[in-house]
Amino acid sequence: MNNFEYKNPTKIIFGKDSIEKLTNEIPKGAKVLLLYGGGSIKKNGIYDQVKKALSSIDTIEFGGIPANPEYDVLMKALKVIKDEKITYLLAVGGGSVIDGTKFLSAAALYDGDTPWDILKNNIRSTKGMPFGTVLTLPATGSEMNSGAVITRQETKEKLAMGGPGLFPVFSILDPQVITSIPQRQIANGLADAFTHVLEQYMTYPVGGLLQDRFAESILQTLIEVAPAVLKDPTDYQAASNFMWSCTMALNGLIQQGMPGDWAVHMMGHELTALFGIDHARTLAIITPSHYTYNFESKKEKLAQYAERVWGVTEGNLDDKAYAAIEKTEAFFKDLGIDTKLSDYTKDFEGTAEEIAKRFTNRGWKGLGERQALTPQDAEKIVKMAY
Repeated sequence: MNNFEYKNPTKIIFGKDSIEKLTNEIPKGAKVLLLYGGGSIKKNGIYDQVKKALSSIDTIEFGGIPANPEYDVLMKALKVIKDEKITYLLAVGGGSVIDGTKFLSAAALYDGDTPWDILKNNIRSTKGMPFGTVLTLPATGSEMNSGAVITRQETKEKLAMGGPGLFPVFSILDPQVITSIPQRQIANGLADAFTHVLEQYMTYPVGGLLQDRFAESILQTLIEVAPAVLKDPTDYQAASNFMWSCTMALNGLIQQGMPGDWAVHMMGHELTALFGIDHARTLAIITPSHYTYNFESKKEKLAQYAERVWGVTEGNLDDKAYAAIEKTEAFFKDLGIDTKLSDYTKDFEGTAEEIAKRFTNRGWKGLGERQALTPQDAEKIVKMAY
């Protein structure tokens, strides 16, 4: 196992009717900017619950953060923060709203030329305006980590950011919110969380026995609850396990002492930026091709995953590893998620070359757990995913 340092300061408030506890988490005297997305929280009752909890707190609202948090929209929110002298942020939404809030947390205290530099130059944020979250869509794990991904439509870019200053102070997780989520978004959440675990697990053995078991247990839980939560989102036990698995998939715990891949995400982000495909679905497009292309370097963990998670016992190491890829692709399809780029767009010619060019221009010369994947490798992987 590799050396590591781990600290996660986010307070989790989990369970039924936990939104009402919001009152106790906002500091007295704070001036709060309430951030949310397209307005679904006003239809499903979450907005009313939040407003009731904030009734005694000075609050200003900013809605309309899109599914891929857009830089230009966030800059309008940043102006509100500065003009209204906001001191505390509250994200009510899924990963996009929370990611956007993290960007605002960093941008509010950034003293450089332009907040875009935080993303363009991958500046690590060590300080940020304090914020909390009320999670409405389990998927990204953003409610308990310090990372974010922001889109800029003007340049068709989707870039990551993060740092120790961007952990939420608290996050409220009420599994009852699942009941109002469209089935497509539940499927996306399952696929997103599943791939988050794979990115941290599907590398090469380093003797992290406990982390492997943690990762495998999250994968097994997602597989187990997926049919139930898709069939009946009011199933509270299934919803609870789904929500907590999504959080645990990306709160940093399972990657401690372990190598991480994340090349699937880097390629997937480009597909979202270029075509507007749902983030989770871009991961399902890239994952099978990525593992097939990097089969030799990943086959030990692929075989372990096949045995422990999917119960594959027959065949040699290669047989089990190939079965793991097949099982993973089948899982995505069982969720109703297509796994080829051509399933989403007919205008895909030149996409692989464009992504390789972008990686080269950014200086991303080596991706993956060994930093060995070149932009040319990424081009080949994306072509395999056509």
